[in-house]
Amino acid sequence: MSDSKSIEHRGRIESINGNQIKVRFIAQSACASCHAKGACSAADMQEKVVDVFTQTNHYQVGETVNIVLRQSLGFKALWLGYVLPFLLVLLLLIILSVTTKNEVISGVGALLVLIPYYSILYYTRNKVQKQFTFTLYKID
Repeated sequence: MSDSKSIEHRGRIESINGNQIKVRFIAQSACASCHAKGACSAADMQEKVVDVFTQTNHYQVGETVNIVLRQSLGFKALWLGYVLPFLLVLLLLIILSVTTKNEVISGVGALLVLIPYYSILYYTRNKVQKQFTFTLYKID
């Protein structure tokens, strides 16, 4: 159902509450499906539950569905969760190293920038969550 510009997982509907559907699925890294995963510690499989908001009510609890997320949203999540905070820490580390000439103050100060960053991200989670929309498709 999806194209190469989307991330797709097979899951099972756990609960339905109005237009909110909770879907449980197993997220696998590329390594998890590799034939040599037993010889490597990079194999990663995690069970996850996501909320999908839909206007249709033709789904039932226990039904197997495909859950799809646009790949561009995956990159946006990567940017917000890892890349941007890394760049903030690196930038502040460089600025503090040049201005204070003290490694301890530079290191601690650079790490402390993560507290307001993730606090802001936490308090704006409802706005961010609206941008990350999943789509459900029935499996025939």
